Amino acid sequence: MASIEEVVPASIIGTSLARVDGPLKVSGGAMYSSDHNFPGMLYAVPVCSTIAKGTITSLDSSAAEAMPGVQAVYHRKNIGQLFRAAPPVGFSGLIDERRPPFEDDVIRYYGQYVAVVVAQTFEQAMAASAAVKVSYAGEKPDVSTTLSSDEKPKVDTTRGDADGAFASAAVKVDETYVTPVETHNPIELHASVAVWDGKGFTLYETSQAVGNHREVMAQMLGVPLENVRVISRFLGSGFGGKLWPWPHCLLAAAASRNLNRPVKLVVSRKMMFQNVGHRPLTQQRIRLGATADGMLTSLQHDSLNHTSILDDYGEGCGEATGYLYSTANLRVTSGLVRRNVGNPTAMRGPGAVPGLYALESAMDELAIKLKMDPVELRLKNEPKLDESLGIPFSSRHLKECLTVGAEKFGWSQRKAGVGAMQRDGLTLGWGVGVCSWIAARIGCEATVELKADGTARVACGTQDIGTGTYTILAQIVAEKAGIPIEKVEVVLGDTKLPAGPISGGSWVTSSVIPAVADATQKAMQTVLMAAVQGKDARFAGKKPEDLVFSGGRVQVKGGSAETSVAYAEVLRAANLGGVSGTGKSEGTFGVPPKVSQHSFGAQFVEVTWQPATARLRVNRVVTVIDAGRVLNTRAGRNQIEGAVMMGVGMAMLEHTTYDQRNGAPINSNLADYVVATHADTPQIDVTFLDYPDLSLNEYGARGIGEIGLAGIAAAITGAVYHATGVRVRELPVRIEDLLGGTARA
Repeated sequence: MASIEEVVPASIIGTSLARVDGPLKVSGGAMYSSDHNFPGMLYAVPVCSTIAKGTITSLDSSAAEAMPGVQAVYHRKNIGQLFRAAPPVGFSGLIDERRPPFEDDVIRYYGQYVAVVVAQTFEQAMAASAAVKVSYAGEKPDVSTTLSSDEKPKVDTTRGDADGAFASAAVKVDETYVTPVETHNPIELHASVAVWDGKGFTLYETSQAVGNHREVMAQMLGVPLENVRVISRFLGSGFGGKLWPWPHCLLAAAASRNLNRPVKLVVSRKMMFQNVGHRPLTQQRIRLGATADGMLTSLQHDSLNHTSILDDYGEGCGEATGYLYSTANLRVTSGLVRRNVGNPTAMRGPGAVPGLYALESAMDELAIKLKMDPVELRLKNEPKLDESLGIPFSSRHLKECLTVGAEKFGWSQRKAGVGAMQRDGLTLGWGVGVCSWIAARIGCEATVELKADGTARVACGTQDIGTGTYTILAQIVAEKAGIPIEKVEVVLGDTKLPAGPISGGSWVTSSVIPAVADATQKAMQTVLMAAVQGKDARFAGKKPEDLVFSGGRVQVKGGSAETSVAYAEVLRAANLGGVSGTGKSEGTFGVPPKVSQHSFGAQFVEVTWQPATARLRVNRVVTVIDAGRVLNTRAGRNQIEGAVMMGVGMAMLEHTTYDQRNGAPINSNLADYVVATHADTPQIDVTFLDYPDLSLNEYGARGIGEIGLAGIAAAITGAVYHATGVRVRELPVRIEDLLGGTARA
């Protein structure tokens, strides 16, 4: 075989690089889904139910149909047949709300679509949607926040005798922790632009998984898969809410087919709180038993989360519980409670984020009962292997996360007593929480073309949701081929491209690396073959195995650098416009694991408390992350900083509240649903340990989009207790809790 050696410029892998798609975004050149416009395009606006439980008794669209510009008002009787999606297989065919819109007259949540108006302009569609008259036989909805279930809980993980060990434990914690409904609020609203050409659909979608979106839409529209193309070049973030298709996507496509015109449907901010998912309400009971010197003897984690009336969404709060700490006796259970709400969905760090809020809060309470430093307690219960699976960790440096974080934070200066630390007239509170997130790989394909003009093109049917995927793919090709990163074109977000992974689970980076590296390697091998074939070849008479591809140039093995030839010159001499390689990698799901693959981290938080004015602020955060090798430290740090800020919002601000009378989200706008802003930003110090995990890919990289959000809320409420003496067990922290001086849960 020919020799291909990589000369890695020091600035490509593992350092700070600007995003290659940045200029397009800041100049307005990046096309988001709702930016697409086509001749003859119409605008669709859904009509939403004003009750959360009951049935439609009548729907009168005559006044709306007579209004200027209105092309159609679709509802159950005239939209045509829409199908349910088949049960999913792996990461294919996934959808949260399986009932297609208008399937029946039953209303199951406030805001459920009952009709859709299509008009010449958005303003005309809005006006006409308000003119559609719908009557209901309403019933009192159940949107209560106290969760209980008559169903037997599902046992997710178990070992030993958790009940018996807890009963005999020297020190016990038995508490319940609650996280509220949180609503995804990316800057970009959900949007669909559907174009029907008489044979098939081209759908411009706000999707974190274009391949899955295509499969679901083909099934629900009743057309062959090859007749659907989904495009999502850029997203204004998604946080998990844009992973799977929602009913509005189907409405836009069906209207386009019925009218034979392009149709644009943009979900309003109010609809974002009703129709496109949320993190569910969770209620978690944690029971910890320990010896007098702090060794865990029992750990029980029982969680409930609300779901919709028809669909089963399990948050999976115990995802990390089974392997995080060492204990011989453990049980993790989960259950669902049905409410009259739209279906919940994945939200950044599903399962582990609310789950670790509960578990880490309980660990903090245990440390207090033991009169033990909370960092010491966690170090004391470090497992030697994944005790839930009985296999070693591929790479685990949680102890170092804790010790490095403690050193950087100044944890040794901590005084344990409530309110014992003061600075500049403020009471300080310090808290700590550990975090973890699964590391995995999904099947991926990619093509790489090396061109005769010295540039390269890499294509993959994944998408960039703002996390830096464009840049990562460019880095891999630039490193492997030894060419400047600015000469690499990256093409993503289209189902016409080779199938790529979903942008969820922090899995994209680890998934694309093997496929892109393989494709680059194959393209380079073809360059070497072109270098020796034909009488005009630059290395005619040689064999491919006599050559070396290094630093973007080809030369004879052992020859001097002066005799090397740029690969572009090799291709021009062979009269080739370019050569390509196709790479493919398999996923890790469904394969019995030999090692337990996870990322880990530690969050240290300082809050300041001013009792006289009841002012609480998250002042400082130190986070240390063990996520394998970080390919781009600038993008990586940005991901963790953003996650920390989302954690500040989770702990201090965010909660969606439903009206008990009609089931409507009360604070369905960005004035009343409060999220963290620049003014709330603490000092954030991010450290990556940088231990490559070669079990996943040749660079040892794991994803980091979600781990930074896990553990932060527990660290904040631990710090709040340290400053005020109030243990908040129901998020978010409210001033009323602190003024009252008692816990709410």
